[in-house]
Amino acid sequence: MTSKAIHSKSLQVEDHGIARIEPPNWWVGFKKNDLQLLIQHPNISDAVPSVSYLGVSIKKVHKADSPNYLFIDLLIDKTAKSGKFSISFKRVDKDDLVCIYELKSRKKPSENYIGFNSSDAIYLITPDRFANGDPDNDIIEGLNEKIIDRSDNSARHGGDIRGIINHLDYIEDLGFTAIWSCPLLINDMYQGSYHGYAMTDFYKIDPRFGTLDDYKELALSMSQKGMKLIMDQVVNHCGLEHWWMKDLPFKDWINHQRSYEEGIDSGSLKATIITSHRRTTNQDFYASEYDKKGMSEGWFVSSMPDLNQRNAFMAKYTIQNSIWWIETMQLGGIRQDTYSYPDKGFMRYWAGEIMHEYPSFSIVGEEWTINPLIISYWQNDHQNRDGYNSNLKSPMDFALQDQIVRGLNQEESFSTGLIDLYKGLANDFAYAKPEDLLVFADNHDMSRIFTQLREDVVNTKMAMGYILVLPRIPQVYYGTEILMSDSSIPGDHGLIRSDFPGGWEGDEVNAFTGEGLMDAQKDMQLYLKKLLNYRKNSQAIHKGKTVHFVPENGIYVLFRIFGDETVVCILNKNEDDFLLDLTRFAEIELKGKAVRNIITGYEFFWGDNFTLKERGSMVLTTKK
Repeated sequence: MTSKAIHSKSLQVEDHGIARIEPPNWWVGFKKNDLQLLIQHPNISDAVPSVSYLGVSIKKVHKADSPNYLFIDLLIDKTAKSGKFSISFKRVDKDDLVCIYELKSRKKPSENYIGFNSSDAIYLITPDRFANGDPDNDIIEGLNEKIIDRSDNSARHGGDIRGIINHLDYIEDLGFTAIWSCPLLINDMYQGSYHGYAMTDFYKIDPRFGTLDDYKELALSMSQKGMKLIMDQVVNHCGLEHWWMKDLPFKDWINHQRSYEEGIDSGSLKATIITSHRRTTNQDFYASEYDKKGMSEGWFVSSMPDLNQRNAFMAKYTIQNSIWWIETMQLGGIRQDTYSYPDKGFMRYWAGEIMHEYPSFSIVGEEWTINPLIISYWQNDHQNRDGYNSNLKSPMDFALQDQIVRGLNQEESFSTGLIDLYKGLANDFAYAKPEDLLVFADNHDMSRIFTQLREDVVNTKMAMGYILVLPRIPQVYYGTEILMSDSSIPGDHGLIRSDFPGGWEGDEVNAFTGEGLMDAQKDMQLYLKKLLNYRKNSQAIHKGKTVHFVPENGIYVLFRIFGDETVVCILNKNEDDFLLDLTRFAEIELKGKAVRNIITGYEFFWGDNFTLKERGSMVLTTKK
């Protein structure tokens, strides 16, 4: 068969032949030269695949339990060049099938994928609720959820990728250097699909958010501004309407698969497949195997089947999917959802494979615990008693978040109040690299910080001022800058993820322009803007030494020091004037030096004392 004939037949097959091949393309030039293709097509298991392309060979072909799948192990050696080639499938008593596969050239080497770090400030967005840049994609024919209703907190509201692109200048101007968007992959569920965490195709952007080209445009536009794109990924589960749930490749592709299939036959899902949520079984020396499996093998919720990463094909599929998105989008990081729920051996393998290929990359993992011992367990290079090394750079610091809120809400005493903030930071001895932890005031799963702090504007400023000077990677949830609240129904997820005012045509309030905002909201917006933009260029905050003093008299003082730059954060709970004795901080050697209030611009010389005029936060710098 001539190459022209192959090409002609391939075009026809691409339209009407192989139903699915994943990953849909790959690249040459990786450190590892293997690739496993998932082929899904009716009765494809009887076919014999072959490849004729220089540098590419088939190592092994695996049949699945379902006759509609093949898994092909390819070797891609150093002689392989970028280009398209044919994969032929010879079938007995049937026409042969041919599909075209492409190997691309990589845009940059692995070492040039630079992740986020403590010099960054991350803006977290729930895309359906941020801004509707393209109303034409609000409702897509053929998808299961067809309603747009901004009055319904659990329905889709229409925000999309174009809405983020349209407001990149706003985000950059606030002082953020990275964006973490909640998942943008398709969630073709019947209801509650707006949040993005019930994927029904791991290689497809949800058309209600836009297209892959839109996502690439977002990444490119951010890169041109020097900003990093962080992708929210999920390896623990998929959505119940995922395309493979109607024909699972293996008998153990998902956890509790037999219970699921028996439930389908009987018309209901068995409650026994839900996880126990007892995450401490990951570290517990005394945990029974029963309890460990009850946590890691259970489904997160009944609408999210739990993926079985102990299946080697699932493990490979998931790792390749993450790498595909890193290369396709030129990512600046991954946020991994429900990090402690999958098999922890797999999570070490998954993160290790990514960090081996991209040594300067960053991954942040969600483990919702207020126990620093558990947080430290999940961080790379922590000396765990069981020998476990996670390969995870950045766990989320839920513990410090909890202590910040508790300390600001409590009355001051010897053992409560600002001392909680102090003790929270004092736990840094437990961490391998505390500066790599992700700290935050709130996120898409918890009440807004303004709500948590009982709608106290001053305390909210104190929380944010403190977070932005800590030896951490800070994340700020969209709307925090304008005091968004869920106080009417605290903790309601749909309300926590409310629409950002001004993101929809006709909104009476526009936070992007300031139109209609109350004075307190404008003031908070400006407060964060000044702090974030100072933070961008502050070596003291990025990598300076940290010194803090035990809170006294309702005042907590923390210093960040690097070379000639010293940043001072003062948190003051006193309502009346208070004369602060500065001689207590003599070891910092600031006496006689000029310091400037980053927010107000007020300058003075550091002497023996200073009068604090009102309750609140003060961030000072010696930097001119």
